Amino acid sequence: MLPGKQPYGIAETMMLPGEQPYGSSETTVLPGKQARTIIAVKILNRNGTQGYREWLREIDFLGRLSHPNLAKLLGFCQEDGNLALVYEFMPMGSLEKQLFRKGSADHLSWDVRLKIAVGAARGLAFLHNFERQIIFRDFKSSNILLDESYTAKLTDFGLVRSGPSEGKSHVTTQFMGTFHYAAPEYRATGRLCVKSDVYSFGIVLLEILTGWRAFDSTRPRGKANLVEWAGPFLSSKDKLWTIMDSRLKGKYNRYSAFQIAKLASKCVEETPRSRPSMTKVVKELESIEAASANRI
Repeated sequence: MLPGKQPYGIAETMMLPGEQPYGSSETTVLPGKQARTIIAVKILNRNGTQGYREWLREIDFLGRLSHPNLAKLLGFCQEDGNLALVYEFMPMGSLEKQLFRKGSADHLSWDVRLKIAVGAARGLAFLHNFERQIIFRDFKSSNILLDESYTAKLTDFGLVRSGPSEGKSHVTTQFMGTFHYAAPEYRATGRLCVKSDVYSFGIVLLEILTGWRAFDSTRPRGKANLVEWAGPFLSSKDKLWTIMDSRLKGKYNRYSAFQIAKLASKCVEETPRSRPSMTKVVKELESIEAASANRI
Protein backbone atom coordinates (compact mmCIF):
# COMPACT_ATOMS: atom_id res chain seq x y z
CA MET A 1 0.00 0.00 0.00
CA LEU A 2 2.55 2.51 -1.22
CA PRO A 3 2.63 5.64 -3.40
CA GLY A 4 2.17 4.73 -7.02
CA LYS A 5 0.70 1.32 -6.15
CA GLN A 6 -2.96 0.39 -6.21
CA PRO A 7 -3.37 -2.87 -4.22
CA TYR A 8 -6.75 -3.84 -2.81
CA GLY A 9 -8.52 -1.57 -5.29
CA ILE A 10 -7.41 1.73 -3.74
CA ALA A 11 -9.44 4.39 -5.50
CA GLU A 12 -8.22 7.63 -4.05
CA THR A 13 -5.20 8.96 -2.11
CA MET A 14 -4.86 12.41 -0.55
CA MET A 15 -1.94 13.89 1.37
CA LEU A 16 -2.73 15.12 4.86
CA PRO A 17 -1.16 18.42 5.94
CA GLY A 18 2.00 18.19 8.00
CA GLU A 19 5.06 15.96 8.04
CA GLN A 20 6.41 14.00 10.97
CA PRO A 21 10.06 13.01 11.50
CA TYR A 22 8.96 9.42 10.98
CA GLY A 23 7.18 10.07 7.69
CA SER A 24 4.14 11.49 5.97
CA SER A 25 0.49 10.57 6.38
CA GLU A 26 -2.11 10.01 3.70
CA THR A 27 -5.77 9.09 3.67
CA THR A 28 -6.80 6.35 1.31
CA VAL A 29 -10.24 5.16 0.27
CA LEU A 30 -10.81 1.43 -0.12
CA PRO A 31 -13.95 0.70 -2.17
CA GLY A 32 -16.10 -2.20 -1.02
CA LYS A 33 -19.31 -3.89 -2.04
CA GLN A 34 -21.30 -2.19 0.71
CA ALA A 35 -19.40 1.00 1.46
CA ARG A 36 -16.01 2.61 1.03
CA THR A 37 -13.59 2.47 3.94
CA ILE A 38 -11.31 5.41 4.66
CA ILE A 39 -7.97 4.53 6.21
CA ALA A 40 -4.83 6.48 7.13
CA VAL A 41 -1.45 5.38 5.76
CA LYS A 42 1.79 6.52 7.36
CA ILE A 43 4.77 6.21 5.02
CA LEU A 44 8.36 6.13 6.22
CA ASN A 45 10.40 9.22 5.49
CA ARG A 46 13.68 7.82 4.20
CA ASN A 47 15.44 11.05 5.17
CA GLY A 48 13.90 11.09 8.66
CA THR A 49 15.44 10.37 12.03
CA GLN A 50 13.65 7.07 12.53
CA GLY A 51 13.81 3.92 10.48
CA TYR A 52 13.20 0.21 10.18
CA ARG A 53 13.70 -0.52 13.88
CA GLU A 54 11.09 2.06 14.89
CA TRP A 55 8.70 0.74 12.22
CA LEU A 56 9.00 -2.77 13.64
CA ARG A 57 8.61 -1.49 17.19
CA GLU A 58 5.36 0.26 16.29
CA ILE A 59 3.99 -2.90 14.65
CA ASP A 60 4.98 -5.05 17.62
CA PHE A 61 3.63 -2.60 20.15
CA LEU A 62 0.22 -2.03 18.58
CA GLY A 63 -0.09 -5.69 17.68
CA ARG A 64 -0.04 -6.57 21.39
CA LEU A 65 -2.00 -3.73 22.95
CA SER A 66 -5.51 -2.39 22.54
CA HIS A 67 -7.20 0.52 24.30
CA PRO A 68 -9.94 3.01 23.35
CA ASN A 69 -7.43 5.85 23.56
CA LEU A 70 -4.72 4.27 21.40
CA ALA A 71 -4.90 4.54 17.60
CA LYS A 72 -5.79 1.21 16.02
CA LEU A 73 -3.24 -0.34 13.66
CA LEU A 74 -5.05 -2.11 10.80
CA GLY A 75 -2.05 -3.35 8.83
CA PHE A 76 1.42 -2.68 7.48
CA CYS A 77 3.41 -3.06 4.27
CA GLN A 78 7.04 -3.44 3.21
CA GLU A 79 7.86 -3.32 -0.48
CA ASP A 80 10.95 -2.30 -2.46
CA GLY A 81 12.47 -0.69 0.63
CA ASN A 82 9.33 1.31 1.36
CA LEU A 83 7.66 0.96 4.76
CA ALA A 84 4.08 1.86 5.61
CA LEU A 85 1.63 1.54 8.50
CA VAL A 86 -2.14 1.46 8.04
CA TYR A 87 -4.31 3.05 10.73
CA GLU A 88 -7.96 3.75 11.33
CA PHE A 89 -8.80 7.17 9.91
CA MET A 90 -9.20 9.98 12.42
CA PRO A 91 -11.30 12.67 10.69
CA MET A 92 -10.53 15.56 13.04
CA GLY A 93 -6.78 15.19 12.63
CA SER A 94 -4.40 15.92 15.48
CA LEU A 95 -4.79 18.13 18.54
CA GLU A 96 -1.90 20.18 17.18
CA LYS A 97 -3.88 20.86 13.99
CA GLN A 98 -7.00 21.78 15.95
CA LEU A 99 -5.16 24.15 18.27
CA PHE A 100 -2.62 25.81 16.03
CA ARG A 101 -3.79 25.90 12.44
CA LYS A 102 -5.07 29.38 11.71
CA GLY A 103 -8.80 29.65 12.39
CA SER A 104 -9.09 25.98 13.36
CA ALA A 105 -9.61 26.22 17.12
CA ASP A 106 -12.75 28.37 17.15
CA HIS A 107 -14.92 25.29 17.61
CA LEU A 108 -12.71 23.67 20.28
CA SER A 109 -14.92 24.56 23.22
CA TRP A 110 -13.73 24.26 26.79
CA ASP A 111 -15.74 21.07 27.29
CA VAL A 112 -14.18 19.52 24.18
CA ARG A 113 -10.71 20.47 25.40
CA LEU A 114 -11.42 18.76 28.72
CA LYS A 115 -12.64 15.66 26.91
CA ILE A 116 -9.46 15.52 24.83
CA ALA A 117 -7.27 15.93 27.92
CA VAL A 118 -9.09 13.13 29.74
CA GLY A 119 -8.84 10.74 26.79
CA ALA A 120 -5.14 11.42 26.20
CA ALA A 121 -4.44 10.96 29.91
CA ARG A 122 -6.26 7.61 29.95
CA GLY A 123 -4.20 6.37 27.02
CA LEU A 124 -0.93 7.39 28.66
CA ALA A 125 -1.96 5.92 32.03
CA PHE A 126 -2.77 2.62 30.31
CA LEU A 127 0.80 2.46 28.98
CA HIS A 128 2.32 3.33 32.33
CA ASN A 129 0.27 0.68 34.13
CA PHE A 130 0.96 -2.15 31.70
CA GLU A 131 2.49 -5.33 33.16
CA ARG A 132 5.87 -3.75 32.46
CA GLN A 133 5.72 0.02 32.27
CA ILE A 134 5.77 1.51 28.78
CA ILE A 135 7.25 4.97 28.32
CA PHE A 136 5.86 6.90 25.34
CA ARG A 137 8.96 9.13 25.07
CA ASP A 138 7.49 11.54 22.48
CA PHE A 139 4.16 12.67 23.90
CA LYS A 140 3.00 15.89 22.23
CA SER A 141 -0.09 17.46 20.69
CA SER A 142 0.70 16.20 17.17
CA ASN A 143 0.65 12.62 18.50
CA ILE A 144 -2.90 12.96 19.84
CA LEU A 145 -5.41 12.15 17.09
CA LEU A 146 -9.13 12.92 17.28
CA ASP A 147 -12.07 10.96 15.92
CA GLU A 148 -15.36 12.47 14.78
CA SER A 149 -16.53 12.94 18.38
CA TYR A 150 -13.15 14.32 19.56
CA THR A 151 -12.15 11.17 21.40
CA ALA A 152 -8.37 11.35 21.82
CA LYS A 153 -6.21 8.48 20.56
CA LEU A 154 -2.43 8.36 20.92
CA THR A 155 -0.35 7.57 17.85
CA ASP A 156 3.27 7.31 16.67
CA PHE A 157 4.75 4.61 18.88
CA GLY A 158 8.11 4.28 17.13
CA LEU A 159 9.99 5.70 20.13
CA VAL A 160 8.27 3.81 22.96
CA ARG A 161 10.53 2.18 25.54
CA SER A 162 9.97 -0.41 28.22
CA GLY A 163 10.27 1.11 31.67
CA PRO A 164 13.00 0.29 34.20
CA SER A 165 13.35 -3.23 35.53
CA GLU A 166 12.37 -3.97 39.10
CA GLY A 167 14.37 -2.05 41.66
CA LYS A 168 15.50 0.65 39.21
CA SER A 169 14.07 4.14 38.93
CA HIS A 170 14.85 4.89 35.28
CA VAL A 171 16.38 3.72 32.02
CA THR A 172 19.22 5.56 30.33
CA THR A 173 19.01 6.06 26.60
CA GLN A 174 20.02 8.37 23.79
CA PHE A 175 17.76 11.41 23.59
CA MET A 176 15.11 11.06 20.92
CA GLY A 177 11.87 12.96 20.77
CA THR A 178 10.81 16.59 20.61
CA PHE A 179 13.04 18.86 22.66
CA HIS A 180 10.54 21.38 24.05
CA TYR A 181 8.12 18.66 25.19
CA ALA A 182 10.84 16.56 26.81
CA ALA A 183 11.42 16.51 30.56
CA PRO A 184 14.54 18.35 31.78
CA GLU A 185 16.18 15.22 33.24
CA TYR A 186 15.77 13.39 29.94
CA ARG A 187 17.15 16.28 27.89
CA ALA A 188 20.13 16.72 30.19
CA THR A 189 21.13 13.15 31.07
CA GLY A 190 19.16 10.70 28.91
CA ARG A 191 17.49 9.34 32.06
CA LEU A 192 13.95 8.30 31.23
CA CYS A 193 11.01 7.18 33.37
CA VAL A 194 7.21 7.34 33.24
CA LYS A 195 7.36 10.69 35.05
CA SER A 196 9.17 12.03 31.97
CA ASP A 197 5.93 11.42 30.05
CA VAL A 198 4.01 13.22 32.81
CA TYR A 199 6.11 16.33 32.17
CA SER A 200 5.24 16.17 28.46
CA PHE A 201 1.58 15.76 29.33
CA GLY A 202 1.80 18.93 31.44
CA ILE A 203 3.11 20.81 28.40
CA VAL A 204 0.09 19.65 26.37
CA LEU A 205 -2.25 20.80 29.17
CA LEU A 206 -0.66 24.24 28.94
CA GLU A 207 -1.19 24.27 25.18
CA ILE A 208 -4.86 23.39 25.73
CA LEU A 209 -5.21 26.22 28.26
CA THR A 210 -3.39 28.92 26.35
CA GLY A 211 -3.62 28.00 22.66
CA TRP A 212 0.14 28.62 22.49
CA ARG A 213 2.77 26.16 21.27
CA ALA A 214 5.31 24.63 23.67
CA PHE A 215 7.94 26.80 22.01
CA ASP A 216 7.67 29.53 19.41
CA SER A 217 10.71 31.62 18.54
CA THR A 218 8.50 34.24 16.86
CA ARG A 219 6.93 35.22 20.18
CA PRO A 220 8.29 38.21 22.14
CA ARG A 221 11.32 37.72 24.36
CA GLY A 222 10.36 35.97 27.60
CA LYS A 223 7.31 34.34 26.00
CA ALA A 224 8.95 31.90 23.57
CA ASN A 225 9.06 29.04 26.10
CA LEU A 226 5.53 28.18 27.24
CA VAL A 227 6.46 26.72 30.63
CA GLU A 228 8.64 29.69 31.56
CA TRP A 229 6.06 32.22 30.43
CA ALA A 230 2.90 30.60 31.81
CA GLY A 231 4.37 29.25 35.05
CA PRO A 232 3.93 32.39 37.20
CA PHE A 233 0.22 32.63 36.29
CA LEU A 234 -0.81 29.05 37.04
CA SER A 235 -1.27 29.41 40.79
CA SER A 236 -3.32 32.62 40.68
CA LYS A 237 -7.06 32.60 40.03
CA ASP A 238 -6.94 36.35 39.47
CA LYS A 239 -4.16 36.21 36.87
CA LEU A 240 -4.96 32.99 35.03
CA TRP A 241 -7.42 34.65 32.67
CA THR A 242 -4.56 36.67 31.15
CA ILE A 243 -3.01 33.53 29.61
CA MET A 244 -6.19 31.67 28.64
CA ASP A 245 -6.75 31.08 24.92
CA SER A 246 -8.47 34.24 23.67
CA ARG A 247 -10.38 32.19 21.08
CA LEU A 248 -12.46 30.76 23.93
CA LYS A 249 -13.84 34.30 24.27
CA GLY A 250 -14.23 33.83 28.00
CA LYS A 251 -16.58 30.86 27.55
CA TYR A 252 -14.99 28.45 29.99
CA ASN A 253 -15.59 27.35 33.54
CA ARG A 254 -13.25 29.44 35.74
CA TYR A 255 -13.08 26.82 38.46
CA SER A 256 -12.13 23.96 36.14
CA ALA A 257 -9.62 26.14 34.27
CA PHE A 258 -7.87 26.94 37.54
CA GLN A 259 -7.84 23.24 38.50
CA ILE A 260 -6.31 22.36 35.12
CA ALA A 261 -3.70 25.09 35.57
CA LYS A 262 -2.71 23.74 38.99
CA LEU A 263 -2.52 20.20 37.62
CA ALA A 264 -0.35 21.33 34.71
CA SER A 265 1.94 23.07 37.19
CA LYS A 266 2.38 19.80 39.13
CA CYS A 267 3.09 17.87 35.95
CA VAL A 268 5.92 20.20 34.86
CA GLU A 269 7.72 20.18 38.20
CA GLU A 270 11.50 20.15 37.72
CA THR A 271 12.10 16.83 39.50
CA PRO A 272 10.34 13.59 38.47
CA ARG A 273 9.51 12.64 42.06
CA SER A 274 7.44 15.82 42.47
CA ARG A 275 5.18 15.03 39.53
CA PRO A 276 1.96 13.02 39.97
CA SER A 277 1.47 9.61 38.36
CA MET A 278 -0.73 9.44 35.28
CA THR A 279 -3.21 7.40 37.32
CA LYS A 280 -3.60 10.37 39.65
CA VAL A 281 -3.75 12.75 36.69
CA VAL A 282 -6.61 10.76 35.16
CA LYS A 283 -8.58 10.74 38.41
CA GLU A 284 -8.11 14.47 38.85
CA LEU A 285 -9.06 15.26 35.25
CA GLU A 286 -12.18 13.08 35.46
CA SER A 287 -13.18 14.91 38.64
CA ILE A 288 -12.56 18.30 37.01
CA GLU A 289 -14.57 17.31 33.92
CA ALA A 290 -17.51 16.09 36.02
CA ALA A 291 -17.47 19.22 38.20
CA SER A 292 -17.27 21.47 35.13
CA ALA A 293 -20.33 19.79 33.60
CA ASN A 294 -22.32 20.32 36.80
CA ARG A 295 -21.35 23.93 37.42
CA ILE A 296 -23.29 26.80 35.89
